[in-house]
Amino acid sequence: MFKENAYVTVHPLQAGYFTLPERFFVTPLANQDARKTVPSLSFLIQHTSPSTSKITRILFDLGIRRDISAYSEPIRNHVKTRQPCSGSPDTLCSLERGGLSAKDIDFVVLSHVHWDHVGTPSDYPDSNFVVGNGALSLLNGSSRLENGSHSCFEPDLLPLDRTIELHVVDNAPSSIHSNHSSAKSLTDSTSSDGVAWSAPQQIFWGQQWRPKGILPATLDVFRDGSLLIVSAPGHLPGHLNLLCRLQNGRYVYLAGDACHDLRLLTGEKEIAVWSDPHNINNICCIHADKNQAEKTLALIRTLGNGGTSFGDVEIIFAHDATWADNALEQKLYFPGAI
Repeated sequence: MFKENAYVTVHPLQAGYFTLPERFFVTPLANQDARKTVPSLSFLIQHTSPSTSKITRILFDLGIRRDISAYSEPIRNHVKTRQPCSGSPDTLCSLERGGLSAKDIDFVVLSHVHWDHVGTPSDYPDSNFVVGNGALSLLNGSSRLENGSHSCFEPDLLPLDRTIELHVVDNAPSSIHSNHSSAKSLTDSTSSDGVAWSAPQQIFWGQQWRPKGILPATLDVFRDGSLLIVSAPGHLPGHLNLLCRLQNGRYVYLAGDACHDLRLLTGEKEIAVWSDPHNINNICCIHADKNQAEKTLALIRTLGNGGTSFGDVEIIFAHDATWADNALEQKLYFPGAI
């Protein structure tokens, strides 16, 4: 449902930085040793109910872990190739700068479960976590990727009793991962064993993926068009983006890791691939599905060109150093806003 006056506020958060060897992300490159230090951005999204004035606060991504040594050993080994790297300031620190704390956050929506986006989930003991379909299979090891050392995951990352994994894009209902995770119909408000779902669970439970404009699969979080979760496949199973409608009517699209370099968006470069040093027959890519990632990027490119029903859309990728520098100069970081 679209309500013309419905909107959210979007507040960038600093959440650490790391360094990318460009040859693993774009091609062709004149300098194969080129490296770029980039941010890992997080965003606070706030929605005020017009009927109750209740403010719902969502974090989109948690950035890099404050304590790098707390990552699993395979991830720590990968981080050695991404130096310099730091998890400071993290999302907690960035929230505190604007007068908020972890207890103020209702939901943490993860674009995906790569190490540089998951931060420290235990910092948010009262929040519900939302991930795309396939994310939990990566975490528990029932699904594995062989596309590079960046695809290492931690089975104990998320609290399953407070984690909602969205359903596949086939209009089946979502499920909360707990002891009562059976799929339910749109009108149900209890689990299969009669336990009532909490109000936070019901925000995502039972939603159907629906097309919105040129976007083939979206979930309308507040049922008013102000915040859409967008299925953005290609980079990793369960990769999610957000489309946010601001008070002035324009949109901001938070694109996660759909792109790591603006030259990919402009078409100046192409997505890189490389041979696995441990198995030369295995071709690696920063994206789990390169072809699908290219399709998603093409859709975002069209969205950013402004010729769609959404009008003016600002595209923000998680690792856009130029955007992050401009945001700092313009004082957009929380308590500032886009």
